[in-house]
Amino acid sequence: MFVEREASVGEPTSQERRHAEQNDRRILGNVVQCDGARATISAFADEVDGAVTGLWTVGKMISINLGTTRTVGLVYAIGKSDRAWNNEGQNAIEVSIELIGEVRDGAEPGAKPIFDRGITTYPHIGAVAHRIRSRDLQAVYDLAGRHSITIGSLSQDETIAANIAIDDTLARHFAIVGTTGVGKSTAVSLLLRKSIAARPDLRILILDPHNEFAASLPEYCVRVDSKTLDLPFWMFKLEEFAEVLFRGRETVPEEIDALRDLIPLAKNLYRNPNSGAYLRRGNDALTADTPVPYRIADLLKQIDERTGMLESKNERPTLKSLKTRIESAAADPRYRFMFSSRLIEDTIHETIGNIFRVPHHGRPVTCFEMAGMPSEVVNSVCSVLARLAFDLALWSEGKLQLLLLCEEAHRYMPADARLGFAPTRHALSRIAKEGRKYGCYLGVVTQRPGELDPTILSQCSTFFAMRLANEQDQAIIRSAIADSSASTLAFLSSMGQREAIAFGEGVATTMRLKFERLPAELLPGAAKREQQEAAKLNDDVDLVAIVERLRNVPKPQPQGMPFAEVVDSGRQAGDPDYRKPPATTRVQSDDDFDMRYGLKPATFGLRPQND
Repeated sequence: MFVEREASVGEPTSQERRHAEQNDRRILGNVVQCDGARATISAFADEVDGAVTGLWTVGKMISINLGTTRTVGLVYAIGKSDRAWNNEGQNAIEVSIELIGEVRDGAEPGAKPIFDRGITTYPHIGAVAHRIRSRDLQAVYDLAGRHSITIGSLSQDETIAANIAIDDTLARHFAIVGTTGVGKSTAVSLLLRKSIAARPDLRILILDPHNEFAASLPEYCVRVDSKTLDLPFWMFKLEEFAEVLFRGRETVPEEIDALRDLIPLAKNLYRNPNSGAYLRRGNDALTADTPVPYRIADLLKQIDERTGMLESKNERPTLKSLKTRIESAAADPRYRFMFSSRLIEDTIHETIGNIFRVPHHGRPVTCFEMAGMPSEVVNSVCSVLARLAFDLALWSEGKLQLLLLCEEAHRYMPADARLGFAPTRHALSRIAKEGRKYGCYLGVVTQRPGELDPTILSQCSTFFAMRLANEQDQAIIRSAIADSSASTLAFLSSMGQREAIAFGEGVATTMRLKFERLPAELLPGAAKREQQEAAKLNDDVDLVAIVERLRNVPKPQPQGMPFAEVVDSGRQAGDPDYRKPPATTRVQSDDDFDMRYGLKPATFGLRPQND
């Protein structure tokens, strides 16, 4: 119950009154029940004069004075036993709290209070409950000297900063979950900005399916989309390349076996043009997964040669089908980022450097925009990027610190093993399980944690749970939080905009916070919204432009452009004087089109004959 300060005989005032201006009425009630995890406090909901105080509200923290220590509790339920309200007198209430930990004073006078998650001394019956002091509240969320960043303020007290340990948050992976429209993308942008400022050595690759993050990180970000992406087909592993050829459908084992045999032959022909179709056996033997360049023309040639063999009579339908798939993929304008190179050469250094920002030149973030990319090829591209991220961190021996951020992560790592793409799931699982040992970190953003692979989610040690309305999604988050903070998640379905519950290795204890507000021009998708608003003012619809984008067909090149770079067919990429000076410009003629494939031979990486 409420008592006056002077009536609290024997109370250790050194722990209750730090400043003369502190409120005299901090005593709120008394403990009437306690078990190992929770306690019940008896109090009054109103003052003696009948005015409702509002001091007891769900979500507030209180402290219970035990003399040498103060037990900290979180209010999760309030009620009246008789379910009736008395307007004539005071109304007794019962307040249910969850015990979080305890605060004790420092050894030296004036030292900061120290918070421990465990409970060494439990509250006794009649122990006095108080509103928690500001210093104690700061101690609850103090990170004890760990490298931290400020991302907002506490929901209970906006004067206290909400800090997270950035190194632990990144190294042990993190997840941001919440329903649509609660501010997940804004929280991600804020977190990335703070991370870049605190960790200048960090490189970030964002898998952005909605093309919205580039606008929120304009000074740090390099945009890569289907038009600017250069990811040669020979950097794909066999499974990833097959996913492109089969357009997401079930693969044909016989065709995959043929590719496994013929791709190494094509790679060997590129490295040793005069060696013929013979593979070297040994430590440097080539496989279908070795990231070594080869020409599509050589691969098709190997298919034709095998088709013509007498012993391959039964394989001919399979080989013809495989050849058709390869030609179709190479001719598809949506796959220009894989097959558009006029000259096949070893560009793996440039490709990796551009995507993973090595060196970053002040822009350590790559925003990989996938909105205009074919859905059947997104899985393969994500698999390649995730695999390269892990391998780079592994072989750099910790010199490269990489963060792979997966927006709409349930698309790449669905809970149902029958859905999604197995190599993508494997590559991301490898980062989640082993990445922190080598400096490769994973950030997961999703609105449906219930549809996300539990293995991936279980490897995330720091969670930022925003508003979730779905019961299945809430159950997933409850299974990840410690029992001592489970009551905090009762607020998941009713939290406001920019609010989140943070728990895990990156915070001192479970924390309800409100993220900082970003300027309007730095909100994710701000530029897109401005374009949409401007378009509304103009009633004219450019149907021609819409159809051109729908077809996704490049405009024809003007006549007179060089057919291909002039090279010495006896040399390989990387040799001195590999490229000859362009003495003459060859005009493209109709004979340069291969009528069987409907493509230019240069698309397949053919080297033109010397004049």
